[in-house]
This record gives sequence, structure tokens and C-alpha cells, in this order.
Amino acid sequence: MGYDIADYKDVDPMYGTLADVDELIRELHKQHMKLMMDLVVNHTSNEHAWFVESKSSKTSSKRDWYIWKSPKGRTSTGEPIPPNNWAQLLGDANSAWTYDPSSDEFYLSLFTPEQPDLNWENPAVREAVHDVLRFWLSRGCSGFRMDVINHISKDQRFPDAPPNMGPAAQYHLGAEFFANGPRMHEYLQDIHNKVLSHYDTITVGEMPFVTDINEIIRTVGSEARELNMIFIFDIVNIDGTPENPVFSIAPFDASDISRILSSQQLEMTEHDGWNSLFVENHDQPRSVSRFVDDSDAWREKGAKLLALMQTTLAGTLYVYQGEELGMRNVPRSWDPAVEYKDILSQNFWKKSLARYGGGKDPAKLEHAKEILARKARDNARTPFQWDGGPNAGFCREGVEPWMTVNEDYRTVNAAKQLEEGAGEEGLSTFRFWKRGLASRKAHIDVFVYGSFEVVGATRETEHAIFAYTRTGDKGGKWLVVLNFSKGNVEWDVPEECEVDKWVAGNYGKGEIEKAGKGRIVLRPWEAILGKCSE
Repeated sequence: MGYDIADYKDVDPMYGTLADVDELIRELHKQHMKLMMDLVVNHTSNEHAWFVESKSSKTSSKRDWYIWKSPKGRTSTGEPIPPNNWAQLLGDANSAWTYDPSSDEFYLSLFTPEQPDLNWENPAVREAVHDVLRFWLSRGCSGFRMDVINHISKDQRFPDAPPNMGPAAQYHLGAEFFANGPRMHEYLQDIHNKVLSHYDTITVGEMPFVTDINEIIRTVGSEARELNMIFIFDIVNIDGTPENPVFSIAPFDASDISRILSSQQLEMTEHDGWNSLFVENHDQPRSVSRFVDDSDAWREKGAKLLALMQTTLAGTLYVYQGEELGMRNVPRSWDPAVEYKDILSQNFWKKSLARYGGGKDPAKLEHAKEILARKARDNARTPFQWDGGPNAGFCREGVEPWMTVNEDYRTVNAAKQLEEGAGEEGLSTFRFWKRGLASRKAHIDVFVYGSFEVVGATRETEHAIFAYTRTGDKGGKWLVVLNFSKGNVEWDVPEECEVDKWVAGNYGKGEIEKAGKGRIVLRPWEAILGKCSE
């Protein structure tokens, strides 16, 4: 289920029917809303009819709809050797190739054996994908989030990857041979020209492993005719090492946040591209646990800081379910072997147990558990917390959800935050988000399309304060100051940013009593927004 699609033109019966989707689209349109769908066409399920047919015989008409290769050789015991040394992306201790004994060939499955990669070199595959897009667009879908869309073109030599996973690893990351591959731009332009350009659509591509702005602009530039925007992963790789950003822990502070976000803001404007804005999704830990302080004392302040930051940056904003409540990571006491369901987490924990378990290295095993607690995708996949009742209102009492509900659901839930006067000082995180979004809409020329400039950075404050101005042709100049630290910080308002009135902040909901010029004090995790003097 999920990212291994067995039928592109139907709905799994456990979730509903096509008629339900049609009704959803109609009702959304009545509310002046639109539906984006998740398009997964790098791979299918191994239960998809295409793959079942492909696997049935070497002479099948759909054999070349997938990527099949003969073994590279045999081990001394006669075991087939995969065509190359690429590691599986959701379990790097395993090969990215899956062996089929019936045909004595391997098929490429970059993510899991249940997700065989489509062969986009085959024109029939590309046309079939185009047909899927037309199917949903004709039903009223308004666009797509395109899953790992930059993996669809592979280097047809399928060479070995360099030894980038360490000397002890059997398999290595082959991203340089399948991320933004040689024909990717051709394929994306084909989708745009033959399908998307005939509809009013929005597109965002999930494109891991790409950071070069020139390569990004080839996809999202105003003249690119490929995608409207992509998800750039720099901000969510901030707390990991370059070699292994997911399962590692690295320190960061406000200067790193400023460097990454200001670069994206300025470079997109300079190159006539468009940004997506996000700090959270189904593949990332909760943002309030990653970027700020998720303790009971500071969780709301931190969640509101992130809300104020995101609602004042340029681009298209993507808010993940639960982010608007300040939902946080799962408790660190949870047993990874029992509570963590994600295959990526399971494979990491199995590898860690094999390396460090059984008394081999307790300290490293504990560190692996800490990495999971802080970085696992499971953190964002717990049931949504609707209310303080059984199962947090996600399902009826007596029904077991796929994951345990986060233990804080009685205090962190939607019903509680919708209550009038709920939250710190009478303003819940949810209502703070609503205010921020309303302000963003009211001042669209400033916060969505305006110019961006980092201000007030000094050697004394840059590791705690991220401050910037947004300026619009009609809306004037606005100042945002964010304290990404747990202490009080003195900060000097630049002369050119003198504030006429502070209009929003995450301490209280009324007037903000701070000077508009000179030195001000930012309290722990404080965020403020001011309208600058004309």
C-alpha cells in the first residue's frame, strides 16, 4: 500500500471508491479548493498487472517495461551476484536488485523488492504514464506531487557506485547514476508538452540528491516547461552529515538555517524560478522536535516561531498534517523493534543490532536508538490527534491503529486547539497558523512575491538570530526576527529597518511591547514581525 501502486486507475477498497474521489473533488471545488494527488511512477508494486506480466516470461510483451539484468556472476557457492553494487535506498545493507529464480535474472528495485522500477527508456511506459495523468486530470484533479521523479532516468551503463558507504559495506549509494539522469529533462518536458500544458495544473517534484541551483532551474525555471517547483531537501538535511543525512546527527544553529533558506530565497529570484516551502512531511521527523524545543515548556513557542517563519517566506507553502498543531516526535522510550513500523527504520535497527547488539558495543547501539528517536520517519506517521478520546479520535475505541498514538494526545490535539481561548495566553498553535496564513494572503505582494534580505547578522548573534526583511511594491518593508535559542538574546534593529509597529509575535496575542529601533531583547524561541517605517 502507499508507494507501491498496484492499480493507477482505482482506489484500494479499504479506503473507498473512485466515486468517493469524484465526490471529494466536487465538494472541494464548492469550497474553492483543489486536489493535488501523489504520483508515483518511478516504480510500481510488484503486484501491478504490468509487473506480473513482465515477470511471467523473458518473452513477455511487458518484459522491458521494467529493468531486468542477468547476474554479474556467481559466488563460490553458486549464488547469483547482482548486476552492480547499488544499495537499496530503504535498507542500504541490501542490494537494489531483486533476484527472480524463475528467469535467473534480477530486476531493479531501488527502494524495496516490492517496488520494481519502471523502464522509462521504453516509449510504451512513458505513454502509459501520460495516460495515467490524463485519467486523473480529466476527473478534476488539479495537479501532482511527483514522488522521486528525478529517479526515472538511469545511466544505461549501470556502473558500480564508488565505495561511499564505508569499507565494510557490501553495497553503496548509486545516486549519481539515477538521480537527475541523462534523459530526465527530456521525460519531464514530454510530460509537460503532451499532458500538463493542456490542463490548469500545479506540479511539485520530490527530487532528492540535487542541490546545484543551475540543475534545479533547468526543471523549475519560468521557461523550463517541466515542473512548477521541487522540494529541495537542504533544510531537512541540516542535522545530518553529508555522507548520511538521514541516519546521523550533526549540530546546527540559526546561522545554518539562515544560510540555507536565504540561499533558496535569493537564488530562485535571481534565476526566475519558484520555491516550495516546507520543514515537515511524511518522510521527516516533526519540525518542532527538530528545529526548536519540543518540551512542554517551549513546544508552543517553538511551533509558532516556525509558523511565523514559514508564512513570511517566498514560495508555495506546504503544511504537513499535525504541523499546524505543533505535534512532536514519539517518546524516546519507545522500543524500535516494537513501535517503529517504517521499513527504513526497521532495516536501520536490524543493521544496528547486527553490528552492535549482543553486548558488542552498547554505546553505539544506544546512539543508533537516539538517531531513530530523533530522525525516524515514524515520528510523522503516528495517527493524527483529533481529540483527547480513545485513539486520539483517529479511530473508534477497540480498533487498533497501525501505529501507537503519541502519548501526548490528551494535551496536543485538534479539538483542544479549536476551543476559544485555548493555548498559551489564549492563542493556540492552530489559531496562530490561521492568523499567519491570513496575513500572508492579505500581504501577498510582500510575503509571497516580495524581495528578501538577511539583516542584522553579527558575530555575537548569528548563531541564535535569523532576521530578514520582506519588501513588496505595494506593501512596503516588513521585518522578521527569530530567536532560535533557549536564552535571551540582545539584538540591534538595523537603522534601515526601524519598526513602526510590531504586529505579530509568539508571546501573547496582543500588543508587542518592544522598541522599534535600537537594542531589543529576544526571549527564548521568540519570533516577532514588524511593519517598518516608511
